[in-house]
Amino acid sequence: MVTWSAPGKVFLFGEHAVVYGKPGLAMAIKPRVFVTVRKNRHPTPAKSPYIDGCFKAMGVTGSVYVNSQMPSSSGLGSSAAVTVATLSAINDEFDLDRTREEIALTAYQIERAVQKGRASPTDTYVSTIGGMVLITGQSRRKIPPQNLNLVVGNTLVSHSTAKMVELVAEGQRKFPDVMNPVMEAMGALTLSAVRNLSNPRQLGQLMNINEALLEVLGVGHPTLSKLVIASRNAGAFGAKLTGAGGGGCMIALCPKHMKGRVAAAIDACDARAFITSIDTVGARKENDA
Repeated sequence: MVTWSAPGKVFLFGEHAVVYGKPGLAMAIKPRVFVTVRKNRHPTPAKSPYIDGCFKAMGVTGSVYVNSQMPSSSGLGSSAAVTVATLSAINDEFDLDRTREEIALTAYQIERAVQKGRASPTDTYVSTIGGMVLITGQSRRKIPPQNLNLVVGNTLVSHSTAKMVELVAEGQRKFPDVMNPVMEAMGALTLSAVRNLSNPRQLGQLMNINEALLEVLGVGHPTLSKLVIASRNAGAFGAKLTGAGGGGCMIALCPKHMKGRVAAAIDACDARAFITSIDTVGARKENDA
């Protein structure tokens, strides 16, 4: 019996734009999903298509126990973390010798099948590898990490990634002359952010611009906007939604001494906040149970 864990992720810059080949910047964050796997010839079927997909992909059977520190369906990559942690635990328990890259690819294939082609390889890659990842077209490259002080605000409003992606695609079809420059601007924002990772004040300004462009795309939500504004008013350098939008979560980049105040401001909006920072490890083995 072994236990592995994998982290969630946030999109610092460029969500939606990456769908159109523009650069984006994602980062693994501290909350984790923990998965324990034990060899078992006659296990009880898992109630998760992701976990069932993991055992099928690896060609083995076993029992599984999941403990998550992350809210599901909130844009923080919880399903990717479950999939990556389960595959990693299976790989260890059954001595299958898969590499991290193979785990990341298999996890993406499982997510893609379950989500009917809507999954992003970014989520599973970041969860497996950890750290900060620059996405450019089909390329994913780990870049030197920065310890950013982040507060995540969960709107508690459910959303559909597929619906938000389709909403942006519809806007792209109807108004290409408007939307194409927006996508270009979001890509330029990402590259500017990579050059300014050691300057949190400037990074916050870029996040605010990114949030405005996401509103142009139509993926905002009144509750997200409320949390973003509350965070800025409480002293955040910048704030924006993270992920697909239409609900889910937002992030605020804060001075170290202001994290608690920003989190309290989010909580006061009937949302749920937590303070976090970068996870540089990715998938890891926990102490044997």
